[in-house]
Amino acid sequence: MMAFSSKHNFLITLVALTLSINIIVPTSAATSKESSTNFVVKSCKTTTYSSLCVKTLLPYASTVGTNPLKLCKVALKAAVLATYNCSATVTKLAKQKGLKKAEAMAVKDCIGDLKDAITELKDTLTAMTHMNDGDREFQWANAKTYASAAITDADTCVDGILDRKVNTAVRNKIKSCATAVEKHMSNALALINHLY
Repeated sequence: MMAFSSKHNFLITLVALTLSINIIVPTSAATSKESSTNFVVKSCKTTTYSSLCVKTLLPYASTVGTNPLKLCKVALKAAVLATYNCSATVTKLAKQKGLKKAEAMAVKDCIGDLKDAITELKDTLTAMTHMNDGDREFQWANAKTYASAAITDADTCVDGILDRKVNTAVRNKIKSCATAVEKHMSNALALINHLY
């Protein structure tokens, strides 16, 4: 009877432990996922284009966790990608037949502006990478300066297209992608501004 009781108690303990493990692990993972998701959503509320921010950054919530520096880097990489894509779109337009001299010049200038913006964004990422090197304030200031310059570059592209006689189809395509680029950059800068 004693042996049965001990065996019975052992089985109950084993089942209880198994159940607690099965419950604790997923709950911990779920809590972690929930906290990282909440972190991204809350952080995006500080940006001008919060819905775009959430849409762009939420897929990276598990990578970011609740680390604001990682979130900034992901936002910057999204801005770089958007700028590359826009630059490719504008480059295709530049090769389009039938562009007048003024249109071709405006498109060429825009390509230059977008390339400058990509360089500025990469410089921003470099500054962010050195944020923990001991001169945080200096690198943070650099990051904000470079990100602001990138926005100016994208804005210059749009202004150049609007200020010159460019056919409507070309103008709309460039304005559409360059405006999207500006939004991604603006969101990244807002997150950088709220880093500390």
